[in-house]
Amino acid sequence: MTEQSPTGRLAGRIALITGASRGIGAAVAERFAAEGAHVVLVARTQGALEELDDRIRAAGGTATLIPQDLADLEKLDVIGPALFEKFGRLDIFVANAAQLGFHGPLGHAAPKDWDKTFTVNVTANHRLIRTLDPLLRASDAGRAILVTDRVGHVPAAYWNAYAASKAAVEMMGRLWAAETLRTNLRVNLLDPGPVATALRGKAFPGEEPASQRQPADVAAAFVDLALPGCTRHGELVTLC
Repeated sequence: MTEQSPTGRLAGRIALITGASRGIGAAVAERFAAEGAHVVLVARTQGALEELDDRIRAAGGTATLIPQDLADLEKLDVIGPALFEKFGRLDIFVANAAQLGFHGPLGHAAPKDWDKTFTVNVTANHRLIRTLDPLLRASDAGRAILVTDRVGHVPAAYWNAYAASKAAVEMMGRLWAAETLRTNLRVNLLDPGPVATALRGKAFPGEEPASQRQPADVAAAFVDLALPGCTRHGELVTLC
């Protein structure tokens, strides 16, 4: 892994990443830290967060851990005030965490599965936007990256609540971008395409992970959208 550089492209930036304990979230966290950012890592699995923290610190980076289940919505509201007290601002928000939920015919999904998928994929992101928006606006170059999926804008059978929730995330991102045109905040959507993650493994259990791009392969695209000099706004960036 590349060692963190104090003159990296994200030097001095504060970046919060959800779903950070594994997959794309972990890869982005390590890449951001290597570029000089202090990363705030949110995920429900504390052990995995600690292992990631060890890797980041071994490479010369720094991190703050927030072991948090995004389905516990009330606790998300305190993240913004806690970050303000500690850092005074937030420069980058990567909304990466997502849940697949039931993969099958639309009419076969149990209401509790549908609701849980929307809670994690949509409502939690709204709560985070609500608590983090003032901090991102306080940054000299706030950047928000909402991770989406092709099935959120191109209908595909059997993707159920996951596809519907990603469509909702895309509309939230576009609304947020429209509301921040005259600010220093830039909001974009990123569709990384097929990547070997645990979520994809659940959707395609017979697929060989080595046949797909790895999480580290898409991390550079996140850096590009997080840079202070990035001017893209309200766009859907696709890597496939």
